[in-house]
Amino acid sequence: MALTLYVDTARWRAHHKHVLEQFPGLVPVCKGNGYGFGHERLAEEATRMGSDILAVGTTYEAARIKDWFSGDLLVLTPFRRGEEPVPLPDRVIRSVSSVDGVHGLVGARVVIEVMSSMKRHGVSEQDLPQLAHAIQDVRLEGFAIHLPLDRTDGSDAVEEVIGWMDRLRAARLPLHTMFVSHLKADELARLQQQFPQTRFRARIGTRLWLGDHDATEYRGAVLDVTRVAKGDRFGYRQQKAASDGWLVVVAGGTSHGVGLEAPKALHGVMPRAKGVARAGLATVNRNLAPFVWGSKQRWFAEPPHMQVSILFVPSDAPEPQVGEELVAHLRHTTTQFDRLVDR
Repeated sequence: MALTLYVDTARWRAHHKHVLEQFPGLVPVCKGNGYGFGHERLAEEATRMGSDILAVGTTYEAARIKDWFSGDLLVLTPFRRGEEPVPLPDRVIRSVSSVDGVHGLVGARVVIEVMSSMKRHGVSEQDLPQLAHAIQDVRLEGFAIHLPLDRTDGSDAVEEVIGWMDRLRAARLPLHTMFVSHLKADELARLQQQFPQTRFRARIGTRLWLGDHDATEYRGAVLDVTRVAKGDRFGYRQQKAASDGWLVVVAGGTSHGVGLEAPKALHGVMPRAKGVARAGLATVNRNLAPFVWGSKQRWFAEPPHMQVSILFVPSDAPEPQVGEELVAHLRHTTTQFDRLVDR
């Protein structure tokens, strides 16, 4: 009995093909938990796509995935002097976001990140004169710019990239390759048309692996079902049942990521109101579970355990049976499955 990720493999791969057609030269990204699929599986899919390069989050991820992908590996986290050395093959390319970082990677293959409106990390325009000298000691694979997802000020992502292209060109820095993140297909085409001598390569993770929501589905198996009457005590904290119904033990707990939720940026009155309502219910131990039964998302009977969750299903709903599976609305990037099933 397990928390299972079911993948409609043909549909999933058809989506990959569609994204690849939209973004020629795409660089697949495999970081974190492998977008819910695991590093090994995404390395296999990247190889299937014919990718010559795979982007990973950290040097530790590069060390783990190097035996599963034979092409180049681009580490997205910028190099910092004093970081723990991790043995890596020459086909690993390091991201760098400072002139000092470039000086610290003499002889290495590097991609230099420029500071975008994200203001996360990157070289500044003031760094460019020093950078022109520093790159003589490294093997420059290109520049990169990581753009924000939302542009609430109405600014144009393409214009931001063009601004950096002009600065780099004015500093007489080589512009043979520019790695970009969070551009639309038409925006990438505009850039390629304006700078035909530069190869633009989109680094894409979420849109590639998770863009077709109907291609994947999590399900948790029902392990036990116990009837309870209103007022019966149950669970670790011996709470009372609010009404007649069933306690349903389902595969999927905190070790799987069930009950974890990443902070979200809320826009608009309605999403904020819903957030306030959820917070209010949580103060009286009412927390909505990700599991669905009888076409409704059910409530946790108590906080999820390490490997299972206990749900409360009221008596007016159908009685779940041991061995049945409940659909679970889980975030791929925070979920660890017990097994993956291609179908």
